[in-house]
Amino acid sequence: MASRAGPRAAGTDGSDFQHRERVAAHYQMSVALKSEIRKLNIVHLLVWILMASQVIVSQLSLVSHRIIASPYQWEYPYLLSIIPTVFSFLALPRNNISYLVISMISAGLFCVAPLIYGGMEMFPVAQQLYRHGKAYRFIFGFSAVSVMYLVIVIAVQVHGWQIYYSKKLLDQWFTTTQDKKKK
Repeated sequence: MASRAGPRAAGTDGSDFQHRERVAAHYQMSVALKSEIRKLNIVHLLVWILMASQVIVSQLSLVSHRIIASPYQWEYPYLLSIIPTVFSFLALPRNNISYLVISMISAGLFCVAPLIYGGMEMFPVAQQLYRHGKAYRFIFGFSAVSVMYLVIVIAVQVHGWQIYYSKKLLDQWFTTTQDKKKK
C-alpha cells in the first residue's frame, strides 16, 4: 500500500488501476451538463444585466436619448427571463427535477417568446436601415436596431443551448431515477 511519505507498494508498477472502481457514465455526463448549463446561465446573466441597465438608464433619463436609445417593447418582457435562470441555478445543486422543468418551460415563455417578438418588432426598422441607410435610434453611436439584433442572435443561441442541455440533463436524471426504482 502506498503512503504519502513512503514508496509505492512492493510488486506494483502502477499499471494495476484497471480493477479500481470508476464513476458511472451517467454521473460523469450529469456533471458535464451541469457545468455547461452554469456557463450558459452566466452568459445569460451578463446579457440580462446589459439589457436591464439599458432599460433603467433610459427610464430614469440618466443619459441623453441620443447616446442610449429608449428600449423597444420586447425588452420589457425579456427582463422576466431572469426567472428561468434562477430556477436553473436552484435545480442544479440537488438535482431538483421540478425546478429544472420549470426552468425549461419558463425559458420558452420568458426568453424565447420575447426574442421572437423583438425580431418581428424591429424588422421594419432594420429593413429601412438596410434600404435607405437611415437610423433614428442609437446606442453609443451605433444603430440601435443593429445592436439589438446582435443581442437577439446571442440570446437565441444561449437560450437554445440552455434548453437543449437542460433536456439532456433531465434525461440523465430520469435514467438514474428509473435505474434506482428497478433495484
